Amino acid sequence: MVIRHALMVLATLATAAHAAPLVIAHRGASGYLPEHTLEAKALAHAQAADFIEQDVVLTKDDVPVVLHDIHLDGVCDVADRFPDRRRSDGRFYVLDFTLDELRTLRVCERRDPQTGRQVYPGRFPAGTGIFRIATLAEELEFLAGLDRSTGRRTGVYPEIKQPAWHRREGHDISPLVLDVLRTHGFAAKADPCFLQCFDADEVQRLRGELGWQGRLVLLVGEAPDDAADPLLADGVLANLAATVDGIGPPLSRVVGPDGRPTGLVAAAHRAGLVVHAYTFRRDKLPAFAADTDTALRMLFVDAGIDGLFSDFPDLCVTWLHAARP
Repeated sequence: MVIRHALMVLATLATAAHAAPLVIAHRGASGYLPEHTLEAKALAHAQAADFIEQDVVLTKDDVPVVLHDIHLDGVCDVADRFPDRRRSDGRFYVLDFTLDELRTLRVCERRDPQTGRQVYPGRFPAGTGIFRIATLAEELEFLAGLDRSTGRRTGVYPEIKQPAWHRREGHDISPLVLDVLRTHGFAAKADPCFLQCFDADEVQRLRGELGWQGRLVLLVGEAPDDAADPLLADGVLANLAATVDGIGPPLSRVVGPDGRPTGLVAAAHRAGLVVHAYTFRRDKLPAFAADTDTALRMLFVDAGIDGLFSDFPDLCVTWLHAARP
């Protein structure tokens, strides 16, 4: 039975109509080192991730920096260094700090801002090590250097975070991100770059008004619990395909709680879209799988996703190498 199952996996991957699945390092190799640090990106590169993600927000002086949130307090020592810079909601916002100020902060493993407890207790110990915030330009230069010194090309996968919120605050993030990407050689669909965003209106703006010619992915959140997935309604995916190259759904929208594919991937493929699902974590497995091997088989083989975001890119790379012919 084991041999038969292995042959079925090989056949499925070998005969898939789309390209071999991509492993996308989620915030770098963030299962091992603090997220979005250059150290986490270097490890992801060494672990042979196909693409490495950059979440992008703006500083007060309009510099795109690589951080997951518009808030700072969950991933650095800002409360200790600038205790008087909280807003009325008690949070510290990246947009309230200049780049020079951000450079003085020490990044740490993600913690709950209210309790101070580490979100993933088994990961890199919070408060140890010296890690810093990087600009988008610095990270792209760093990855290009690794490509040169190792002889392998790794793609980039930036996400524009909360563009509508940035505009309400008086800052237009999207043109600034596009300028950095174009300066570093990412502008066309042939370039190893996917640009992603949760804001459907901004995705339309990126493609239209701002003239982005590269690959574009619309991120989507959880589907409603009490209704069918709206993405599966007639014409929805076909309409999206006029603007984007793919969608980025959560794992629960790809494989249901019963362990069966939801049909979203197949429908997206019929519309000509790729599906890059998020996020696989060894220390927080999806509800539909009891172990790593089962989860990856369901996602890559049963559901047929084209790419997977993971905090542990090495596990995905190893699994795919074992499954490929």
